[in-house]
Amino acid sequence: MRRRLFAAIVVLVALVLQVIVINRLPLPGGVVPDVVLLSVVALALVYGPLPGLVTGFCAGLIADVVPPADHTIGQYAFVFCLVGYAAGLAQTEMDRSSVMPFVAMVVGAVGGCVLYAVLGGLLGDPRITWATARHLVPLTALYDVLLSPFVLYLVFRLGRRFEPIDHDTVLTVGSRTLDRYRSR
Repeated sequence: MRRRLFAAIVVLVALVLQVIVINRLPLPGGVVPDVVLLSVVALALVYGPLPGLVTGFCAGLIADVVPPADHTIGQYAFVFCLVGYAAGLAQTEMDRSSVMPFVAMVVGAVGGCVLYAVLGGLLGDPRITWATARHLVPLTALYDVLLSPFVLYLVFRLGRRFEPIDHDTVLTVGSRTLDRYRSR
């Protein structure tokens, strides 16, 4: 329950920041980083593939309907769902390498940008042509990569506080309490 609440808060804060602040930044190239995608990747790295998939789908579906939504509904949901699952697969490697979270964030950000452009082209989005994709995808991926360490740090740092309590370690204090919980 605590994980779901934390994931919902992170996604909603990222979505509000994306719509109100980041989309209005006058960055060079006319593109902005996708904080919602980065938060999905970071949450998937913390909680694993299945929560990453579900979080990605929910975050993408919300991003699909929040104004200024001018694309096919479900496009972000599909992309974030796949990226969340793929990033969650890297969770098992997190303890082995300190560089792995950053590599996963970069791969997730670049993969999300490319997948969104490919999906838009397949769905016949008139704004996505080879020329615009060749110009916008690398720039968007660059902005995502530059912002990813900050999102990763915040989600990792705050996500540890929302870890569920391990009842087995709490209940070893008294045998009466332990027996009561085991019988449930």
